[in-house]
Amino acid sequence: MPVMTEPVHTGEFIVSEGNNSISREKVKLAANLTLLPGTVLGKNTATAVYGPLDPAADTGLQMAAGVLWDHITTDATGGEAVIIARLAEVHQDLLVWPDGITAEQQVTATEELASLDIILRQGERA
Repeated sequence: MPVMTEPVHTGEFIVSEGNNSISREKVKLAANLTLLPGTVLGKNTATAVYGPLDPAADTGLQMAAGVLWDHITTDATGGEAVIIARLAEVHQDLLVWPDGITAEQQVTATEELASLDIILRQGERA
């Protein structure tokens, strides 16, 4: 019998969030992306467009600004998505970090999320 693996489901990384969707925000995403729920995002400060966290960037994308709620694929014009922007606890093992991120960069991003009251928890599932 073949082994089947389920992907992370929409919002599965959430441990808790504020009432009445206060934790969520609808934002614009960059073009040509395919992202999973729990992807840590940065925000381009010049355009206010979100994209995957990029520690090597100097556009604002190097600073953690939220966590993607659902699967998303954007086209050449970009798209919209819901993110966890504030007041939430998230399961750290279900977050999607950029390839090659160092431990130090991940600590910095975790602190940036904490400044938004997005707290990483280990071993807790929603």
